[in-house]
Amino acid sequence: MKQSALIFTVAAIAFVGGISIRGLLSSSLDQSSKTDQTYQTPLPEFSLPDLSGKQHSIKEWQGNKVLVINFWATWCPPCLKEMPEFAALQSEYSNKGLQFLGIALDDSEPVKEFIASHKINYPILMGGNQGTKLAHDLGNIVNTVPFTVIVNKKGLVVQRHMGEMAREQLIKTVTPLF
Repeated sequence: MKQSALIFTVAAIAFVGGISIRGLLSSSLDQSSKTDQTYQTPLPEFSLPDLSGKQHSIKEWQGNKVLVINFWATWCPPCLKEMPEFAALQSEYSNKGLQFLGIALDDSEPVKEFIASHKINYPILMGGNQGTKLAHDLGNIVNTVPFTVIVNKKGLVVQRHMGEMAREQLIKTVTPLF
């Protein structure tokens, strides 16, 4: 009986601790209302392959564009839920300079199958270990997906968001950046 109580107590403490840490991380990383210079950091240069293996530099999409870089995986239900919305926003706002870029943290076969069966109208790059490191360097210290980074036209990261990002939240964040 004492052993069951001890296990329950440890589990409860771990659960509450995990919730508390996630709340702290999310509040420190979700900077949608903080766009002053102290919270902006330059987007590092990187190159990743597309689904055919061709390397692409982030420089291809920088310059006079607001970038929404989304780290995702096919095994992640919230990732798959937000991607059609991202595709719709890409269509709606591309003429204002909005560019989505997906970085798959997954194997290439499931990614190819997903892209073939869905209308994703923005570039998808294969992240692999380099993508995981990049996400970590950009602030995803708990290695969660989806993880979204918003970069202004000057190449500065202005928001980091762990978890699913709602359409309204994304529009509210990117609109002032146009």
